[in-house]
Amino acid sequence: MGDTSDKAPALIELATIGAPFGVRGWVKVRSHIDPPERLFEFPVWSIVGGAGCERFTVLDLGRSAGQLTVKLAGVDDREAAGRLRGARVCVLRDELPAPRAGEFFRADLIGFEVRDLAGQVLGTLEYFVDSPAHALMMVTGPRRMLIPAVPSILRRVDVAARQLVVDWA
Repeated sequence: MGDTSDKAPALIELATIGAPFGVRGWVKVRSHIDPPERLFEFPVWSIVGGAGCERFTVLDLGRSAGQLTVKLAGVDDREAAGRLRGARVCVLRDELPAPRAGEFFRADLIGFEVRDLAGQVLGTLEYFVDSPAHALMMVTGPRRMLIPAVPSILRRVDVAARQLVVDWA
């Protein structure tokens, strides 16, 4: 269950590590920010995975077949890169600029009540799932549902009331 306190999380997830890329420790990266390349504005990443949280310096970056790739300090072979697969790329909240109007950190929306346009409670936002097309919100209430987190569906975010309004039947 998500943390429903008003305390902001110290780490903000920006991407996910994918498969190893080559044999020299490069990894594919799936960015959750727009544009995806903004991920490379952060020279040090906190990688959160099965082994806990570890800080890595970004040494080099690139693209291959439209996918972002990155070389991290201390990740020198395919085996080491493979151990990072599925890990979350995070940065310290203090390292991020404040979100612009209409923008929100996903982590800040966890625990919000989700309502439809008619005001009916659908449930609580538990977490986000990344799909190839866009992020999905896992909402748990009388039934569990995945709702696309896109402007045409996610109509309003009310931070003060801790509510999301969606165009969803």
